[in-house]
Amino acid sequence: MEASSLIGGLSARLCGVSQPAEQDTPGLLQALAQVPDPRDARGRIHPLPGLLAIAVAAVASGQSRVVEIAEWAADLPDAVWDRLGAARDRFTGARRVPDDSTFTRVLAGIDADALDAAVCRWLIGRAGSGESGRRVIAVDGKTLCGSGPAGVQVHLLAALDQRDQIVLAQTDVDGKTNEITRFVPLLDGLELTGAIITADAMHTQREHARWLVENKHAGYLFVVKRNQPRLYRQVKALPWTKIPVLDETRDRGHGRHDIRRLQAVTCHGPLALDFPHAAQALRIRRRRYNPANGRWSTVTVYAITSLTAAQAGPADLADWLRGHWAIEVLHHIRDTTYREDAGRLRAGNAPRALATLRNTAISLLRLDGVTSIAPALRQNSRNPYRSLQLLGLT
Repeated sequence: MEASSLIGGLSARLCGVSQPAEQDTPGLLQALAQVPDPRDARGRIHPLPGLLAIAVAAVASGQSRVVEIAEWAADLPDAVWDRLGAARDRFTGARRVPDDSTFTRVLAGIDADALDAAVCRWLIGRAGSGESGRRVIAVDGKTLCGSGPAGVQVHLLAALDQRDQIVLAQTDVDGKTNEITRFVPLLDGLELTGAIITADAMHTQREHARWLVENKHAGYLFVVKRNQPRLYRQVKALPWTKIPVLDETRDRGHGRHDIRRLQAVTCHGPLALDFPHAAQALRIRRRRYNPANGRWSTVTVYAITSLTAAQAGPADLADWLRGHWAIEVLHHIRDTTYREDAGRLRAGNAPRALATLRNTAISLLRLDGVTSIAPALRQNSRNPYRSLQLLGLT
């Protein structure tokens, strides 16, 4: 044991990573210990917090399948193995390496709600109070296409902090309902006083608006489309030609040139909208030049907010609307970098649990200041001590 520790410490120094200090508090392991173990107490070899910590660390190193997680675990240095709380034989001290079937059984049987709650609380604690300013939270859903045949696929609704880009909550959307009914349960456990919730047109619902403002003392910024026909007609009919452009941004990237112009109007008196607590209406016009065909295209988006002009300026509103794409980026990374939709693991809660592990890994990388996820995962895959540092276990 002493020799293995010495070798592990030497490896850490050679890799430019400080050796773990024994007095450090393994906050992740403590958080994961709150998740109920679905296995029978008889015959358990691997402690659940250790198994889950290994899985998070493996996913933070770019592993996307259960078999890849097991293979990554088998190659871990002893120092990393021990810091992750993995199992050793109590008599011989030999490592007890879990195989992919062990991980599959655990992830399939785990309480997915408890796992999401535990890791999200831990992530919020890792983020801390952060910078001053409003907390802006984006809400959106994603279907796990490989989790089953059409109609019975797992669909998850998540909330993401736009500034820190960490997942704050996630819940399952039962196939017999839709995202609308899961909006309140998703956000109910979060402290939302003073926060702003951004959401697409599906969640532009009267009940959501009332609940956010009256029960949670939060604000909203909702996109308006034809699923609310009366509201859409009202917003579209506002005198936009007489309202000046209050914010304009220009971007170049991916061979395109984008110009976004935002108009805002206070909705009182004759301009009042038939929607709870609607204080302002917005029109965003995006003009995009495509050099491939030499043409400009124009897209118009309408939105409403409960914030007054004194509470939120045009630049803030424009930033928050664009910031909503952070949750779309999260889903895109899971699809492209982790190949989530190509996965075919369908046992029990395993698809959702794997999505939670990916959310956690991406959130940790964002907190570490990473802007490009794929290169960071490749870098972590070459040095397991990096994942250990990311999890705060060094």
